[in-house]
Formats: sequence, C-alpha cells, structure tokens
Amino acid sequence: MTLVDKDIIAKKRTGRQSRNQIFKWLFFLCTMFGLAVLILLIADTLMDGWSRLNLDFLTNFNSSRAENAGFFGAIVGSLWLMLVTTPVAIILSVGTALYLEEYAPKNKFTEFIKINISNLAGVPSVVFGLLGLAMFVRALALGNSVLAAGLTLALMILPVIVVASQEAIRAVPASVREASIGMGATKWQTVSRIILPAAIPGIITGIILAISRAIGETAPLVVIGVPTTLLVTPSSIFDSFQAMPMQIYSWVKMPNEEFQYIAAAGIIVLLVILLLMNSVAIFIRNKFSNRY
Repeated sequence: MTLVDKDIIAKKRTGRQSRNQIFKWLFFLCTMFGLAVLILLIADTLMDGWSRLNLDFLTNFNSSRAENAGFFGAIVGSLWLMLVTTPVAIILSVGTALYLEEYAPKNKFTEFIKINISNLAGVPSVVFGLLGLAMFVRALALGNSVLAAGLTLALMILPVIVVASQEAIRAVPASVREASIGMGATKWQTVSRIILPAAIPGIITGIILAISRAIGETAPLVVIGVPTTLLVTPSSIFDSFQAMPMQIYSWVKMPNEEFQYIAAAGIIVLLVILLLMNSVAIFIRNKFSNRY
C-alpha cells in the first residue's frame, strides 16, 4: 500500500490556491476596468449633455442653429423603425429556430445551415446595409423608407436571435418532450404549449441584445440613405424618416462645438429609451421564468 505524503499534498494544494487567488483577482480587475471605463463614458456624456436636455430639445425638429436643434423627429422615426424591425425579426428568427431544432432532419445540410447562421451573426453591419440597398431600396423600389430600413435591420439582427433561440430550445429537457408526446399531444401542441413557453426566457434575452444593437446602428442607415434633416415625421411605413443614431452622427460631424453638446444630449435620450425597452423585455422574461 502506497503512503500519501502529506507535505506533497499540502504543497500542491497551496500552489493551486495561490493560482486560484491570482486568477480571481485578475478577473475582478478586468471587470472593474470595463466598469470604470463605462462609468467614465456615461459621466462625460451626462456632463456634456445634461444642460441641453429640456422640453424644447424633445419637441423641436433638427435645425442648423444649435440653440434651436431638437430630437423629436429622430425619436419618432426610431420608434417607427422598431415597430417594423422587432416583429419581423422575432417572427422570422423564432420560426427558423423552431424549424431547425424541432422539425428539420438531422443531416449535414441542416448542420451547414446552422453553421452559416452562426457565421452571419458576426458579419459587419455595413454589409447588411449594402444588402438592404440592393434588395429593398433598389430592387423593390422602397427607397429610404421606414419599411426598407426596418427590413434591413431585421435581417441584421435575425442571426443573433436565431442562435439565442436555438440554445434556449435545446435547454428544454428531452424528458419534457417525451412526456408530452406520451400523453398523446401532437408535435405542434408539444412545441407551442410546452417547448416554446419554457424557452421564452432565453429567447427574450436574445431579443433584448438584438434590439439593443439595432436601435443604435448607424452604418446600415447611412448606406440606405436615411436623411439627417427632415422636418416631418413619418405617417406610414412607406415614408422617409429620421433615426436617432443618424441624427447623433450628423451632430458629431458639425464643426460648431455647440453641436457636440447637443449630440451628448441625444445620446442620453437614446440610452434612456434603450433602458426602457430593455426593462419591458426583462419584465416579460422574468414573468415567464417564474411561470415555467
């Protein structure tokens, strides 16, 4: 029988604990560094833009004079844009994820599709802007309308939601599916009443991340040709519109220093709207998490 040397065990244990502490503090410092940079950016934006936030800024249209410039048209235009982007992206992406995970045959072609969808999630947004320009703006003659921009952004965020939805659907235990089928439920009843409700928290998480990316994107809108100055709000999805990222981008380019502070105020409004949208999505996710 081999005797265990307690000194060797103690030495190895000490080395492992030391490495554990080193990595623990290293990861903590990485987290604190990112958090510190974020706080500095937010603080700098608040200091520059807080004094410019007032009712006139929220109710006026853009102007060539900094003291008269407002954000109203961009806010309304972005809300119209999200009204198109969000439902189109959710319906297409969740439907795709359900088909690939529950209905599609398990073969090499299906795996090929899954791999390419995952790769699309890393494609630069300007590429989707070029796709939208060729397909929606020119081929379908939609121009720089809300519908063209909304469909372009929906295609851009679709892979992100598909991948998140697939992971959420896979996380549902196989025993749940088998129990439902064993009780006599059809495939669709199992998917719609058991799998989809159980996967909703993970799906909503992917939707939150995707919509957060879409509402702050500028490159696809620049390629499509969304105007930076428009003194009317859209009345339908076929009208031209302004968007908050485009308006901020336009102000940042202005040589007048006053527009830099106006741009900071626009960033604050964009962050607030983004936080409100995320709060609603998180509330829905938590509600379903408690239920299932």
